[in-house]
Amino acid sequence: MSDSIPIGAHLVTPRMGYTHHGVYVGNGNVIHYSGLADGLNAGPVEQRSLEEFTCGKGYSIKAHLGAQFTGEQAAGRARSRIGEYVYCVFSNNCEHFCEWCINGDHNSAQANNGAAAAGPIGATAAGLAARAVVAAGGTVVGLSGPGVMSGLASVGGIVGGGAVAGVAILGGVQGVAMASLVNNTVLKDRPGLGKRERDSRSVGRYASYAGAAAGSAGGIASISIFGTVAGLSGAGIASGLAAIGSVVGGGMAMGVAIVTAAPVVAAAAAGYGVYKLTKFGSAPDAPAIAHSKPPQ
Repeated sequence: MSDSIPIGAHLVTPRMGYTHHGVYVGNGNVIHYSGLADGLNAGPVEQRSLEEFTCGKGYSIKAHLGAQFTGEQAAGRARSRIGEYVYCVFSNNCEHFCEWCINGDHNSAQANNGAAAAGPIGATAAGLAARAVVAAGGTVVGLSGPGVMSGLASVGGIVGGGAVAGVAILGGVQGVAMASLVNNTVLKDRPGLGKRERDSRSVGRYASYAGAAAGSAGGIASISIFGTVAGLSGAGIASGLAAIGSVVGGGMAMGVAIVTAAPVVAAAAAGYGVYKLTKFGSAPDAPAIAHSKPPQ
């Protein structure tokens, strides 16, 4: 029964593949960021009945030990944002909204988990893509030792370099692509957010590109160091890639996949990690609420 729900309670109701969140404000009503709760069209912060909010799927109450605001204060904060229309699944979703109302913290575990998964998933895709390019791009087709070296040299030849340049291009391009993805989703700047959040995201965006560059440089350094033939000569590269690939029971082709995946992981980890550290070390503030409407 709704009369047993505390004012300001954080309600969580299941949806297909995710959970939807809202703040109970009394009299059988919930305020939530409607977002994508009812379909593909993002909606505003609005008040709905408990029945409309749950869509018949039930709900649970998320506990907030040591919440910054009382239940009445949380409900008031929720009401203050009714009509806001700047929803973003990665950076300003229904869970972000509830956490801000109750704790003053713009946070979403679902978005965090998505960001954490982005690096490994992107890295796997990047490694497979790099192997495919190497296999098909050289004068010796395939993933034999000569085929890998030929493919890398062919890619490096695009910028007038050799096999080392090929490794740098394959890793660097995909690292920058991951940085761009993270920066335009999880770390995207939005005028409806507070100064602390926007500043932290700005630092994170720079860090993602720095991470991509560091990952690429680290991969090349690893090739030079770990092989039985030191350095970046043809023999050194082949030896280094084979040594790196052997870590997971593979050969040179697997070494290419690992080295070119490193910038992807580094871009996601550096961008999101620096964003969280910067935000943690900053004084909290409230979002600058933007009651903007979608284009007609």
